[in-house]
Amino acid sequence: MTVIMKTETNHMEAIVKKQREFFNSNQTKTIDFRILQLKKLRKLLTDNESLLNQAIYADFKKSAFDTFTNELALLYNDIDETIRNVKWWAKRKRVNTNLVNLPSKSYIIPEPLGVSLVIGAWNYPYQLSLAPAIAAIGAGNTVILKPSELPSESSKVMAQLINENFDPAFFMVVEGGISETTELLAQRFDKIFFTGSVPVGKIVYQAAAKHLTPVTLELGGKSPAIIIEGCNLEVTVKRLIWAKFLNAGQTCIAPDYVLVPQALEQRFLELAKKEIEKENFSIQNGNYVQIINKKNVNRLANLLDREKVYFGGNYDEQTRIFEPTIMHHVNFNDQVMQEEIFGPILPVITYESLDAAIAKIKEREKPLSCYIFTSSNTLKNKLLSEISFGGGAINEAVMHITNSNLPFGGVGESGIGAYHGENGFKTFSHYKSILEKLTWIEPNLKYFPHSKLKLWWIKLLLR
Repeated sequence: MTVIMKTETNHMEAIVKKQREFFNSNQTKTIDFRILQLKKLRKLLTDNESLLNQAIYADFKKSAFDTFTNELALLYNDIDETIRNVKWWAKRKRVNTNLVNLPSKSYIIPEPLGVSLVIGAWNYPYQLSLAPAIAAIGAGNTVILKPSELPSESSKVMAQLINENFDPAFFMVVEGGISETTELLAQRFDKIFFTGSVPVGKIVYQAAAKHLTPVTLELGGKSPAIIIEGCNLEVTVKRLIWAKFLNAGQTCIAPDYVLVPQALEQRFLELAKKEIEKENFSIQNGNYVQIINKKNVNRLANLLDREKVYFGGNYDEQTRIFEPTIMHHVNFNDQVMQEEIFGPILPVITYESLDAAIAKIKEREKPLSCYIFTSSNTLKNKLLSEISFGGGAINEAVMHITNSNLPFGGVGESGIGAYHGENGFKTFSHYKSILEKLTWIEPNLKYFPHSKLKLWWIKLLLR
């Protein structure tokens, strides 16, 4: 066993060493190189959509429609936007120079961090693995990608396509589970990007600290949806039901639970049941997927309180199908409220006082997302100012992720750092600050001997 682990360690060391040598050759620093690699990746994905569809269907029974809309379309947008804008993002930026440094100029140079490790998540295996990799490539880094091993076919097809078409010294997929990830984390990287759970995020953070490696953590949490009287309840329910049961609830930014005014509870429940029946979520209809594995089916089953199931609640461990489920009469002490659900169970909690509801949210860890459904600007602004969360939407849910101009990331236990669009470029870049001074004059103010007059001038210039 010791020999095997030593071999694995040497293998990981060799991969990182080759990538560091490649990075130090400066090839990734040219914009043309980055654009060429991104174009290659886009063509690779488009040419192999059928293969990608087959792999993810084997893992989740996910339809080609959902694979394109939830995963590939977002990746194509990321690649196209980076290709369009990377020259501008990477351009040195002039900034003002303070009086004490004149005559000179000041500017900031974005530079790639170096060798990056991207650890992807299982719930959207293509999007959550390749989107950070695209950002890393655009910023001029080399990339070692470690996809989640749970969707094994999706992991396998990414490894096949990337490892057969890219120089492993530049971009490589490493497959495996805990052992391989542990060995990777033992290496020194210049950047680590992790998407996944809070407990594993803490392990990644601790491993990175040994090398003072900067880390971006995209985690999760119990994201609330808050309904306020006076909103368009029919539209609210339609949008919420779609967002909650997309990917069978296995979405980090899915509405985890709903807070509903007591007076609207019955109407909300009736509309939600009707909307689920109308959507007719099923694998056959292409708008539903399996739970990732039996372990998670059983985990979700243990969150159910049968006496509080309003609709659904059935599941099949063998087929890994878990019905869209609504629970009512839920309170914050129930089992379903003790962890992120990450599945197709929607608890409904009623409130009489909005302030009391806000207080309950604030008692818990800061969520990744929050969704507010209201027609009142006053109450909207109240909630936005009082509740801390990563990102979210007003009168919508989940769709904020499609706007690459909005930084995507958490706060507190829901994550550290953000990406998407230019923010992804910044995440994988260091901004080098430069003061460039002319030599035709050199004031004597800062040099010895000191005097009261010199001090007067310095105070004038620096205040």
